[in-house]
Amino acid sequence: MLYEILGIILIFSLSVLLALPLGRYIAKVYLGQPTWLDFLAPLEDRIYKLCRINPKKEMTWQEHLIALLTINSLWFFWMMFILMNQGWLPLNPDGNPSMSPHLAFNTAVSFLVNCNLQHYSGETGVTYLSQLAGLMFMQFVTAGTGMAAGAIVFKAMKSNTSGLGNFYVYFLKSCTRILLPLSLVSALLLVFNGVPMNWEGKASIVTMQGDSVQVSRGPAAAMIAIKQLGTNGGGWFGVNSAHPLENPNYLTNAVENILILLIPIAFVFALGFYLNRKKLAWMIFGVMTFGFLLMAGASIYAEMQGNPALSRLGINQSLGSMEGKEVRFGAAASAFWGMATTATSNGSVNAMHDSMTPLSGALQMLDMMINALYGGVGVGFLNFYIFIIIAVFISGLMVGRTPEFLGKKIEAKEMKIATLVALLHTFLILAFTALSSFVFVQDPNVGWLNNPTFHGFSEMLYEYTSSSANNGSGFEGLADNNPFWNITCGIVLLLSRYLPIIGPVAIAGILANKKYIPESSGTLQTDTATFGFMVLAVIFIVAALSFFPALALGPLAEYFTLR
Repeated sequence: MLYEILGIILIFSLSVLLALPLGRYIAKVYLGQPTWLDFLAPLEDRIYKLCRINPKKEMTWQEHLIALLTINSLWFFWMMFILMNQGWLPLNPDGNPSMSPHLAFNTAVSFLVNCNLQHYSGETGVTYLSQLAGLMFMQFVTAGTGMAAGAIVFKAMKSNTSGLGNFYVYFLKSCTRILLPLSLVSALLLVFNGVPMNWEGKASIVTMQGDSVQVSRGPAAAMIAIKQLGTNGGGWFGVNSAHPLENPNYLTNAVENILILLIPIAFVFALGFYLNRKKLAWMIFGVMTFGFLLMAGASIYAEMQGNPALSRLGINQSLGSMEGKEVRFGAAASAFWGMATTATSNGSVNAMHDSMTPLSGALQMLDMMINALYGGVGVGFLNFYIFIIIAVFISGLMVGRTPEFLGKKIEAKEMKIATLVALLHTFLILAFTALSSFVFVQDPNVGWLNNPTFHGFSEMLYEYTSSSANNGSGFEGLADNNPFWNITCGIVLLLSRYLPIIGPVAIAGILANKKYIPESSGTLQTDTATFGFMVLAVIFIVAALSFFPALALGPLAEYFTLR
């Protein structure tokens, strides 16, 4: 048990240590300062010319959003074409069929919004062409989109004008100078540890039991690197990083876990370097880390204690609760991965979340319900930015001053936008969970659930929570590949991706145009531990008030039935 805990400490420590220099580098990229990858500038210039983009054109926040939404619309139609025609397109050595329209819609939307919710089963549901030219392409560009949105807010927080840089520059540099080089290094580490990187079809092997089986292969390492690094989460194989070819050993498990946390943490440090406000970055990092470690510690403890119902039957659980977990990783590392992947909206799994103990399941859902403890690349900070705005406003009311953040007054317009964004997440999760529960009660024979009790409710709650948080993991006891789940989850995915990007960018753009008010002795300090505690209180109060009743009906009720 001690070695398992030491392994987790090492993984998290390395994530933070690597994130510090990466954060400085990200800030330099967005500030346009010299970096060691400047030799890519000619390639970037060619792309600008080919696409008829003027990289020197300053955009307003409205123009940024128009560019973002337009290019994302084009990617959606590209994905729909590939997925609905993959059966006859090339690079299909295993003969996988084309997707149905409703499954193609769900998959295209899911990868478009950086969620990677997979209602198909990995290597059996898509072809090599779909994986590479479709899904892996989306994993790069959607991660780049989120990072570009974050860079726009950085610029707005630093600027006093309507000119907020160029969306295409932020987006392209995020892909070429951050995501691509890190993915190449990560993919090489995975290849040298046994992850496939070839164009072969299924291999026929005989197991140690004498069974003849067909094992899928393919250029998996390239996709696995970006799925972890870009907080995408959609795996090459159906069981994701629990598959021995996607995650062969403890070293690859550690590497992939570090990749999950790396850019979300680095983005916080990048803010400090970009604004030259390192104390503000450390405050944000401290709040995020306190919340994350608090819940991760509880989940690890729960999994290492095992299932009390099995203990009463006299079953030895000295290794912890091992149902649905890989022996080569263990209960503790599986629990830590589960919390890291839900905190960052990554969604990849190295164990079956559906088999976690109820407390871990509840904490994984709470991670996604908060959706601001690190969060996805770029957009994780945007979610936290909303809580900062709300905390500043409440703090201002408490001390009887006009609330200000970085020298800009927070007024009614900004608060309305922030409140709508914060409540949207709650509405989407609870409203659609209620809808699915109603449909199931009206017709239990729809065949969604094998567990029609507390756990069945948890499975439906988890699916919409994962969709709204752009996460992509699931309680896979739920039969979700049908028109109802494909379409409703697709709607949640679209609304929960773009409105929470539009809102923070709009707030930052509006504040950038306001008159700067110099700080004085009466100015609320937003880079202190006191304000950090205020933000943490706002986050947990909003999450507790919004989601506790739903959690009580599902995982918490199941937790108490086991005792």
